[in-house]
Amino acid sequence: MNQTIRLTERTISPDLSILAALKLMDQLAVKSLAVCQEANLIAGVLSIGDIQRAIIGGINLNHEVRRILRPNPRVLYPDHSESKAKDMMVKYRMEFLPIVNPETREIIKVYFWSDFFPEKIIGPAQQFHLPVVIMAGGLGTRLKPLTNVLPKPLIPLGDKTIIEHILDRFAMHGCSKFYLSVNYKADFIEYYLKEQHLSYEIKYFRENHPLGTAGSLSLLKGKINQTFFVSNCDILIEQDYSEILDYHRANHNELTIVAALRHYPIPYGIVETGDNGTLISLAEKPEFTFKINSGMYLLEPQLLNEIPDGQFFHITDLIQKIKNRQGIVGVYPVSEKSWKDVGDWEEYLKSSKIL
Repeated sequence: MNQTIRLTERTISPDLSILAALKLMDQLAVKSLAVCQEANLIAGVLSIGDIQRAIIGGINLNHEVRRILRPNPRVLYPDHSESKAKDMMVKYRMEFLPIVNPETREIIKVYFWSDFFPEKIIGPAQQFHLPVVIMAGGLGTRLKPLTNVLPKPLIPLGDKTIIEHILDRFAMHGCSKFYLSVNYKADFIEYYLKEQHLSYEIKYFRENHPLGTAGSLSLLKGKINQTFFVSNCDILIEQDYSEILDYHRANHNELTIVAALRHYPIPYGIVETGDNGTLISLAEKPEFTFKINSGMYLLEPQLLNEIPDGQFFHITDLIQKIKNRQGIVGVYPVSEKSWKDVGDWEEYLKSSKIL
């Protein structure tokens, strides 16, 4: 297939809304789009990072993508070699690279990552070696009756268990030290992972009774002394985790919440009224977008000392505690399809087909 034709399905107008561009990325399972004024005249390249920075900056998602385009898109010209194109794609982890006429800005040719690396995925921007805590002690009530037999972390998802998918995603970023909070069917989990002979260091800590989404972290006091990730055991995040870490550190956050965007269309006309029922506005079948707590966090180690010992304590309690003393809690957005809540039957079945 002609490469410029391949680019057509992921080409948008600069007049398209940021929200529509984000939905198209999710639909096509891509992280970047070409933005063209008309025909093949390039106006820019829009990446998921551009959209995430816009969301963090508070830009309305109904605004046009032209408002967040980088002024100098990464392109090459016909006199550049394939070798230079390949090096540039590796350096900037580009899904595609347009070759353009320097005078007219017309796209002449396009290189795709798969042209140079057919069997290699685009890896994270950088490696890091931080501890990861996985909360694996829940009963998995949303997946009953399956969890009457298997603990939720060991439910198969494709050719691996849920917990192995989570471990592998962090390992791809350089992590090798994991702490698993266990309770329900804990022996089963430990036995299974031991038998897999994984190359990770896994340490277990047990709640004697349910301690909430953060209470068990108190058991790690004195054991973790650097920034660390926390993840629920029923979520998969398709995102470069090093970018989350960069955001966390650049903003001096004590805690960062990874939030997934969720779009909710209302199938009716919505009216807003004022005094005496006077119509203020009327919107036909509007759609609302919310940031949903995905179940993944980044924490600074001193926060462990703020979690009470042996008490039921949710992560929301810790977040409120930080806010009350004017600490910084950040929110890093990921797209709707980048978050899979496999602890829910519908999402689990969808993810099973994909994986």
